[in-house]
Amino acid sequence: MISGMWTAEDAQQKQVLATQTISRSSSKIRLKRALDLLLAAFLLAVLSPFLLIIGLLVKLQDGGPSIYRRRVVRQSGNFDAYKFRSMRVEADEILVNDPALRREFEKNVKLIADPRVTRFGSFLRRFSLDELPQLINVLMGQMSLVGPRMISPPELERYGNAKALLLSVKPGLTGYWQVYGRQRVDYAERVRMDVFYIQNWSLALDLKLLLLTPIRVLKGTGAY
Repeated sequence: MISGMWTAEDAQQKQVLATQTISRSSSKIRLKRALDLLLAAFLLAVLSPFLLIIGLLVKLQDGGPSIYRRRVVRQSGNFDAYKFRSMRVEADEILVNDPALRREFEKNVKLIADPRVTRFGSFLRRFSLDELPQLINVLMGQMSLVGPRMISPPELERYGNAKALLLSVKPGLTGYWQVYGRQRVDYAERVRMDVFYIQNWSLALDLKLLLLTPIRVLKGTGAY
């Protein structure tokens, strides 16, 4: 659950509020964008040698592409979110040809002990290093450093009445779910966490989540 912040009454109320537009001052939105640009540009500059090494290692493990493009939803149309490839080249075929694996994946859009993930990919996922190329998406204005988790178009239906609310903001490189939930919570709780973040957004909350993210990442808990 959401750190003691969520009750059954809250859940019912949030479902009603989920269809409403969350108003934010234009000055705060501009400040959030400025923070995105400055931090993303700084991180890319500092981490660029490290990112090149990761990309090379991904390439060398099996000769496949270093970058995986995941099609995700946003406010206006969809876009490709960049990630270091953590799966085998034939990952899609493995899922299609294994009904049991496919059923498990359809439940939470995630697999525990995923046989499609490479050994190096497992390391990248444990410490969220596979997500670092999304700093480019942040610079392009498609994502924010902090926001709800990015989702693929088929996942949007799982948000029910909260679909419009989710699409009212940019997905984040990190966020409330990544800090307080990760893979330890089921998909329904993840939806509630996304709704909670959007409806309680503030610059102070963003800064708190940004500060907590490295701690959660270094612990590597709840990631697979």
